[in-house]
Amino acid sequence: METKQKILQILGLATRARMTITGEELTINEVRKGNAKLVLLAEDASENTMKKLQDKCSYYKVDLQIFGTRFEIGHAVGKEERVVMAITDAGFAKKLKSLFDENNRG
Repeated sequence: METKQKILQILGLATRARMTITGEELTINEVRKGNAKLVLLAEDASENTMKKLQDKCSYYKVDLQIFGTRFEIGHAVGKEERVVMAITDAGFAKKLKSLFDENNRG
């Protein structure tokens, strides 16, 4: 199974385990509160959303990954399209980070 599929599968698992938050405002709140361990942003997010989240994540030192389309992310978590999501569990975040590293190396 390719890395991208594994990532999407884990997003689905994390969501069923109630360890994810979706939506821009909610995600930013979790980042502010220190609950977000990893933030995921769709490749097709707007410039504005991308900048806002990159600024917030770098300020609060939260890992930000740009991955997949809003449809892929939404589908993985069983919802309509999703542009932004936060992983609130350290275990899931760690697993995802290692998969992103693998994915980014190609």
